[in-house]
Amino acid sequence: MSYNVIIPARFGATRLPGKPLLDIAGKPMIQHVYERALESGASRVVIATDDQRIAEAAESFGCQVCMTDVGHRSGTDRITEVAEKLLLPDDDIVVNLQGDEPLMPATVIRQVADNLAVNHEASMSTVCAKITTASELFDPHVVKVVRNERSMAIYFSRASIPWDRDAFASTTEMLPEQSEHYRHIGIYAYRVGFLKQYTQWPACAMEDMESLEQLRALWHGHHIHVAEAVDTPLAGVDTERDLDVVRARLSRS
Repeated sequence: MSYNVIIPARFGATRLPGKPLLDIAGKPMIQHVYERALESGASRVVIATDDQRIAEAAESFGCQVCMTDVGHRSGTDRITEVAEKLLLPDDDIVVNLQGDEPLMPATVIRQVADNLAVNHEASMSTVCAKITTASELFDPHVVKVVRNERSMAIYFSRASIPWDRDAFASTTEMLPEQSEHYRHIGIYAYRVGFLKQYTQWPACAMEDMESLEQLRALWHGHHIHVAEAVDTPLAGVDTERDLDVVRARLSRS
């Protein structure tokens, strides 16, 4: 199956300025992300950026680059501009792979594309992993997802959903034995035609409250397919501590 991976990358991260170009095991972070995309079997991999330094680095290791508008509010807006510039057909599948995910398994990149291709009623696809600790469940930085019987998202939240009324009435220090809680993993596949629609809609109220842009799709009545990830990725790089973990992991590989 043919699909595209577009990697949005910006230089000005608040906590780690210049993050895409930080050295990890002798390569800039963005190169590791690019290599994971290639390993997935994507037919085309493009780095989308508004920064010439990132563009020059990407070109040095052979990746196609698309320069984008500096005013984009999100990576989704950035990849939509790329899809339009490349004249991708509306039924083409695009995977949004964040530029700070050097440990995203190639199997998962492929998985979201494959799942969207076979679930025709879905406009987007993504993945999740089972939550195994109470600290993860009650952490607002961990996004939770609830799905229906067809693995379509019902809701995403930073809150602890679903709330186990009986178990959590007595303790929130441990998970119930039969706990069914899942964390969302931030990788998406879209059809190009849906991307063009999605980026024209204004943010909805619940999206603003939760700071989760995927809620915009649910608000407008679209389906998001959410499978359990075939391989559970480690977290992306948001902090110096994350960077140390990734450096240690990739230095051993």
